[in-house]
Order: sequence, then structure tokens, then C-alpha cells
Amino acid sequence: MPFPIALTVAGSDPSGGAGLQADLKTFHRFGVYGMGVVTVLTVQNTLGVREVVPLEPALVARQLEAVLHDPGAHAIKTGALGDAAIVHSIAPLLAQAALPLVVDPVLVAKSGDSLLGGEALEALKSCLLPIAALLTPNLLEAQALLGQPIRDLADAREAARLLACLGPRAVLLKGGHLAGKEATDVLWDGHALHLFPEWKIPSVHTHGTGCTLSAAITALLAKGIPLHEAVARAKRFVTRAIATAPGIGRGIGPLNHWAGEEAHSR
Repeated sequence: MPFPIALTVAGSDPSGGAGLQADLKTFHRFGVYGMGVVTVLTVQNTLGVREVVPLEPALVARQLEAVLHDPGAHAIKTGALGDAAIVHSIAPLLAQAALPLVVDPVLVAKSGDSLLGGEALEALKSCLLPIAALLTPNLLEAQALLGQPIRDLADAREAARLLACLGPRAVLLKGGHLAGKEATDVLWDGHALHLFPEWKIPSVHTHGTGCTLSAAITALLAKGIPLHEAVARAKRFVTRAIATAPGIGRGIGPLNHWAGEEAHSR
């Protein structure tokens, strides 16, 4: 295939740990040329989010149209989308592109600050989930999408199936917020459930884990890697990236985006 290209449509994190910046670092780490469409400007650092400013929807759409026209992409992911108007502006272009689309429904920053309002969540459900190849919510995002609690792994397994009813061809429900010593991600691929367990790593340096995981999957899909293998490799990478985090910042610091894919020792 031509040199693989991955595109992220996401918010900017000036501290570099999450959002578009983390996505581009991850694309590069997996040997994929990365492009980025900015949706939201944030004022944040490892201590928290100070301000969130969505861009003008037509400007976001023009960015997306330009890079899809040239040079094009092999896979796309979305992150923080800001508001319903932005979702509506990009959905037709993403549908027309007909490329593998990974939707990371970023609702809340690691600090607890909101990044997506209620109207935007409904727009995401109606416009993006039906065209998504993969949806990658964490526990809190899955609860918001379904409107029901997820208390344990059994609930997570059922929730992954229910989320697929919203339209995505596959769902990866991330298990980092589940109680217990393991972070078990649940993949429903449209036919069967697959579990990806790893021991939880006690660390405050988890800023951008969801962005990085979805970006790694997107990069691997852009290279033509099958979904199950892409998820397994991305999970190993993020686990290692947490375990070897560089300790940057005085708050919730970033991962090690230079990490290898070796699984953290059990």
C-alpha cells in the first residue's frame, strides 16, 4: 500500500499529553504519517483545564475537506469535538470519505473538566456512531452514551454489545475505571467478545491514555492491520507507556510516547 496516512480530528492540548498532539506523537511512533484537523482550542496543563474554545464549525469542515482531498488518508480518528455544530459540519465529509473511522467519544478531561456538552453527545450518537468502524469509550463515556450504570466486568461485556446497537461496527469498552487490580478492555467486534486484561499500574501519569490508545489503533488500521491485532498491540503499547511515563509536570502527567509494545510484567 502507499505510505500509510492517519488523520486525527481532535482538540489541541498545548501541554502535549492528550488530544491532537498525543495523537500525532502516537502516529509517528507507529510509523504512520500523521495529519491533524483542529476542532477545539484548550488552555490546560497537567494541573487541569482552564478554558475550552470550539472553533468555528465551517473552519473545521474546511480543514477536513482540504486534507481529505490532498493528500488523503487511510484511517481517521475523532477526539474532542467541542459542540454539536462541529459534529454536524464534519459528519457528511467523514461519511463520504468511507475510511475506517475510530470514534473516541471524549466527554471529560482527566482532570474532570467537561469537553463535550449534551447536545453534542446526541449529535455524535446520531451522526458519527452509525459510520464508525470502532467506538472506544471509557466507563464513564459508555454510561453517558447508554444512560445506565456499568458496575463490573459482566456489565461491561453487556454494555459493549448494547453500544454496538447505536451503530458502530465494533466497540472497545476500556476497563481502566472498573474496580479491581486489572484493567480489562472489552472488544465486541460484531460477532464475538474479546477481553484484553492488563494489571493496573499505580501512576498519576495517565494524561491522554484514551487519546493515545485510539490513535495507536487508528495508526495500525491505516497500515492494514486487522482490528483484533490492532487493539491488542495498542493496549500493550499504552500499558508500557504508562509504566515508563517520564514524570513530566506537577499534576496528571503524560505517557511515554516513545514506549515499546512489550506488555507490563505481571
